[in-house]
Amino acid sequence: MRITAKVDYAVRAATELAAAGGGPVKGEALATAQAIPQKFLENILGDLRSARIVRSQRGADGGYWLAKPAEEISVADIIRAVEGPLASVRGEAPEDVSYSGTAAETLQQVWIAVRASLRAVVEHVTLADIAAGRLPSDIESLTRDPQAWTMR
Repeated sequence: MRITAKVDYAVRAATELAAAGGGPVKGEALATAQAIPQKFLENILGDLRSARIVRSQRGADGGYWLAKPAEEISVADIIRAVEGPLASVRGEAPEDVSYSGTAAETLQQVWIAVRASLRAVVEHVTLADIAAGRLPSDIESLTRDPQAWTMR
């Protein structure tokens, strides 16, 4: 999986809001705290607002805050809000892709398994987990595998 800058920034900004504890946070403060280009962040916050993950208010006392508790917002929710489905094949859902010929018949199952594996992580890690600096034990155990730290 390729994690885009947009996804990375969105998760970081939402985690910053989770750590803020519910009060409004100015977009400029979010951008500064996470070293995110402000214009890019504004677009991301718009996507998160459209997905009802964040709320906003204009004015001197305004800013952004999470629309629901951080424990109820998964990394998968953020990814879907800014990029769409977690996994697609040529822009289609893996279950909608078909292949001809016996050599590639089972490829659809591979893509579905990839999506299921991805879901097993990103649907079970919440903004609250990241903001608190702790991960669910099954997810944390994946990071203990030295092979997880190599790019191949």
